[in-house]
Amino acid sequence: MILAKPEILRQIRDGRIKIEPYDKTAVGPASIDLTLDDKLRVFNTDQHITRADIDYRTLAKLTDIANGYLLEPGELVLGITKEKITLPGNVCGWLNSRSRFARIGLMSHIAAPFLAPGISNRQILEIYNAGRNKIKLMPGMRICHVVFQECKGTAKYNGAWKDQEL
Repeated sequence: MILAKPEILRQIRDGRIKIEPYDKTAVGPASIDLTLDDKLRVFNTDQHITRADIDYRTLAKLTDIANGYLLEPGELVLGITKEKITLPGNVCGWLNSRSRFARIGLMSHIAAPFLAPGISNRQILEIYNAGRNKIKLMPGMRICHVVFQECKGTAKYNGAWKDQEL
């Protein structure tokens, strides 16, 4: 079952879902908008990937975008949400692009959209420009949203990305 705004607000008020920093105006009818932090990982163009266990950090340079970043058509960068999300064991989440950006070809999260129950971290975003125009990414822009879903039973994520950093 997808959580609607009144249930999202109740779960936040009761401390079950935690979002830091939290902006009540970011809560929509059945989701919460998340904002882009001030750094991206920009991929080097001259790398050749020859193995599946490559560390993405060796392929991309950490870049400060305090003044924005112009995302070229066909370019992929990694971002991270400013918000840290902590979920209880019976709630999971799904990251999605916001329609205002999807309409111009910006995919704010192209793969691995699942937020496991029990997570407590910021979310890495695979940001891709599928459009024909350059798109300026700015820190603090509401770039994606998370939809919460109730799980039958409980679980807690304790995998490799539990403390993920950009």
